[in-house]
Amino acid sequence: MGLISPMVDDVRRYIHRHQLIQAGDRILVAVSGGGDSVALLHLLWSLRAEFGVDLHAAHLDHALRAESAAEADFVRSWCAGLGVSLRVARIAVGERLEPGRGGLEQVARAARHEFLRETAAEMGCNLIALGHHRGDQAETLLHRLVRGAGPTGLVAMRPRSGHLVRPLLGVSRGEIRAYLLRQGLCWVEDSSNQDLGMVRNRLRHEVLPLLETFNPRIEEGLARLAERLAREEDYWRLQVESLVKPGADVCLPQAQTAALHPALRDRVLRQAIGQARGDLRGIEDKHVAAAARLLQKSGMGRKEYHLPGLWLLAEQGMLHFRTEPPTSLPAYSISIPTPGVYVLPDGRCLRLSLEERPRGESPRAVEYSAAEVCFPLRVRSWRPGDRMRLSGMPGRKKVKELFLEARLSLEERSRVPLLVREAEILWLVGLRRCDGRGPSADGGKILRVVLDDAKMETLRL
Repeated sequence: MGLISPMVDDVRRYIHRHQLIQAGDRILVAVSGGGDSVALLHLLWSLRAEFGVDLHAAHLDHALRAESAAEADFVRSWCAGLGVSLRVARIAVGERLEPGRGGLEQVARAARHEFLRETAAEMGCNLIALGHHRGDQAETLLHRLVRGAGPTGLVAMRPRSGHLVRPLLGVSRGEIRAYLLRQGLCWVEDSSNQDLGMVRNRLRHEVLPLLETFNPRIEEGLARLAERLAREEDYWRLQVESLVKPGADVCLPQAQTAALHPALRDRVLRQAIGQARGDLRGIEDKHVAAAARLLQKSGMGRKEYHLPGLWLLAEQGMLHFRTEPPTSLPAYSISIPTPGVYVLPDGRCLRLSLEERPRGESPRAVEYSAAEVCFPLRVRSWRPGDRMRLSGMPGRKKVKELFLEARLSLEERSRVPLLVREAEILWLVGLRRCDGRGPSADGGKILRVVLDDAKMETLRL
């Protein structure tokens, strides 16, 4: 039969509008043997020359039904007739069911996508075409709605998601059935599609028909809603990405984030949580609300929350997102009787040497007159009440105030060593040195102290 079918033009326009396929693409078509995938493969096969693409097919037998082997044979025969190379595999999905891995549908879907990704890589395909249509889109949106998904989840399926393309997403199940009949194509029926114990099947056979009694075009309306939500989520994503910068250290300014509109604020918080954790599994609205409450505690000292797989810290006007609380170093004190190399508890080293001439100071190195700063010295951790004398300032300033000025957390403060001689703090290592005690203009030995592997980015210098 000829290719005269209204659906062909609809799919062609859909492919062009969403730029799903380009000349030179190698496309792996997922073919289950059902009507949707048969129509997809036949339509792409008919348009392959027009689009300038190379087609291949893949079929996964989930080993869940007695007739699955016969379905695999049908797909083999069908692809052979079209001259399309086919990769077939059998995975006993039922054997993969384990606590914590989801139900049968989830496990089967994960196995299917894993098989398709691996097959695409082996066959050199840059795209994987799936047979989802407008009815599937409506079912997906309803499925996520009844599970309590928010706006992002209600986007449902996109025409293109990375290397996955869905050319039939703009046409209905009825249009696909008409195409199959017009072309005289055969397909197999999956008996599990009638199992009302599965949520998707109840939505398809019970809920959608009921909704059609209120609105005969409900499927089209739901698909249109998903498409509009996708556009809006793309806009929100751009706004969020401008506020949550990539990187391992995820933190947000409390006051500025709290001032955002709640719709944007909550998306920013979800992005920060997902970025810090690696995913959003187990994160609910109540967890985002908890993070929002911490934003309001700016200037109220140190506050922290523990969420699933996440630790939040509000301190010094910043909200930090980490998978677990950082550990503070225990208090320590190390005697320095002579020049040499002294290892600190965190693995860094202080190197003390006597020099003939100055070599210059930096955040990692200081120099003293050896005549004024004589051994023994000591390097130790910070203690409450510590004070030091600074250049240009009368009296002594609290070390705690210097930490606050440097915006160091409690954990970071524990990692800042103090070089001391008796009761005098000579160097708040990596931050400030004491007033005076520098090399003499008249010459004389110089005591040079260098911090090795100082990790200055951690100290925010």
